Amino acid sequence: MNTYAPVTAGQTALITGASSGIGAALARELSKRGVHLILVARNRAKLDALAAVCRTEDRVRVDVLATDLTQPDAVVRLGEKIDALGHDIDILINSAGFGVHGDVVDADPGRLHDQNQLNVTALVDLTRAYLPDMMARGKGVIINLASLSAFLPLPHMAAYAATKAFVLSFTDALWVETRHSGVRVLALCPGPTDTPFHAATGSDDGSFGRYRSPEQVVRTAFRALERDISRVVDGRLNAVSGRLARILPHRVVLALGERSMRPAKAVKPPVSP
Repeated sequence: MNTYAPVTAGQTALITGASSGIGAALARELSKRGVHLILVARNRAKLDALAAVCRTEDRVRVDVLATDLTQPDAVVRLGEKIDALGHDIDILINSAGFGVHGDVVDADPGRLHDQNQLNVTALVDLTRAYLPDMMARGKGVIINLASLSAFLPLPHMAAYAATKAFVLSFTDALWVETRHSGVRVLALCPGPTDTPFHAATGSDDGSFGRYRSPEQVVRTAFRALERDISRVVDGRLNAVSGRLARILPHRVVLALGERSMRPAKAVKPPVSP
């Protein structure tokens, strides 16, 4: 097994979803470690603000590529822009994602499609685009942002939880495929975290208790990279919840998931096996 340091100064990291939350926190940590950045998200103003801080405080090179990865050809166009920059991608962080809160029957079909496109399709396409060069060099890092929700179905956020279950399964399998290549592959599974995510989905009702910070999630990720494991859940209580979801009766898991995601004024539906 290769035992090189997976993150070193002078490398280049491509980070999607870098405008806020965990993606932005990962960018800041990498910048502090001397890693050059390519920041991707839709919000150019936020990316520019983050880039200015990293350039000024850490003296790293930062390229900003404002991109909407929900578009079908977005990954191809993004790849062309990155090729034009002439930088090898040493670290790929697929952090971009969002969740649609509410029952599938009431969901906007376009929003559901965009959620799947971003959370699943863009992640797989970007991984496929940059993995071959990493394996050819015998080193590299891929971090895919999964979630605690990958471990259990979530009524009222059914498609979102399914996308994260996909990310976890995909990343676990990819870790095995790349096990002896020198490439580190990690599924990062945060629980409730103090980011704009919950406000954006309308699920920020205080039912999750105390939220973890993005910086705590980032520290968990870097510790896991050093251990070369396929997945990590951030926070001890979240890790316990993930384990319980695998051993509790399925009906109980479904009921807990439904309760945690239930809209404020929803009538509780029956849970059937």
